[in-house]
Amino acid sequence: MLTQESIIDLRSDTFTKPTPAMLEALGNLNLEKLGDDVFGEDKYVNELEESTATLFGFEAGLFCPSGTMTNQIALHLHTGFGTEVICDENAHVYIYEGGGIAANSGASVRTISGNRGKFTAKQAEVLINKEDVHFPKTRVISVENTTNRGGGAVWDLEELEAISTLCKTHGLAFHMDGARIWNALIAKKHEASFYGKHVDSLSVCLSKGLGAPVGSLLLGSKDFIFNARRVRKRWGGGMRQAGILALAGKFAIDHQWARMAIDHQRAKICAEHLKQLPGIQQVLEPETNILIAEFENDNLLQAFLSHCEKQKIKLGSIGMNRIRMVFHLSISETDFEELLIRVKAFSRS
Repeated sequence: MLTQESIIDLRSDTFTKPTPAMLEALGNLNLEKLGDDVFGEDKYVNELEESTATLFGFEAGLFCPSGTMTNQIALHLHTGFGTEVICDENAHVYIYEGGGIAANSGASVRTISGNRGKFTAKQAEVLINKEDVHFPKTRVISVENTTNRGGGAVWDLEELEAISTLCKTHGLAFHMDGARIWNALIAKKHEASFYGKHVDSLSVCLSKGLGAPVGSLLLGSKDFIFNARRVRKRWGGGMRQAGILALAGKFAIDHQWARMAIDHQRAKICAEHLKQLPGIQQVLEPETNILIAEFENDNLLQAFLSHCEKQKIKLGSIGMNRIRMVFHLSISETDFEELLIRVKAFSRS
């Protein structure tokens, strides 16, 4: 009989837990470096902000509790009441952030039907509103890298350059929700500094595949981050001795980033197993750690979900007869081997 300990949780890479090595590093924390981050006096936070900003080619960074907060602060500063954001129809900032663009910034959203969460500069250009009192002012184009509902797809740098040029031509801001940008960098071997040259603001998450317990960073120019710090305070995101969390984030970048390649390989292997299951319509070829598969109909989907529940596999259903599996560092090699066995058993269930 399967035990509680044998649960395999693939719902999201947000379910990662600190590794023993991370806990050891936190146990050796230097209390003298802790301070009140609202006053800018926590050295661990300052070091994390500075090093991450430098890595991505930006002037400054701001440590926040979540990626939703960093995204919403950025879009708030880029927009304003009666303005508009252009993004993909499946973008996290539009689907999963509680209507924050409208509630926090009084802005509307114009969406693009892209390909796996990505769109082209030409698609975006036709949605930029003319100067007309009937229309909201277009202020920012927002992209997501990697794309969550697009199955972890990575943006091509050439297309990002084209969108960057488009934004400059029309006087728009260019924001990137880089919640899983660490995965993109590992998968495609892109230079992190590219983003500081082409994007006005970048949100990067520490608590997904990297495995830190809490936190995201907003990166941008010094002036932009100065203003972002005020918004963070207004929205209750200021933290005190946040260096404990920042140290975990820095450790994750330094010691747990490179191993994401393992998650990507596991997603590819599992994809091949899913293709052999009865009732599978298609499997989106995984580029990173997210695997999405579509069943022929809802009955087959529900049968597979029931099978997974009995097999102690936790995963997500994201609509359109689709399931999502997300691979991460808290899935051991033994877990992964067992997962393949349990998934394969669906053909005999």
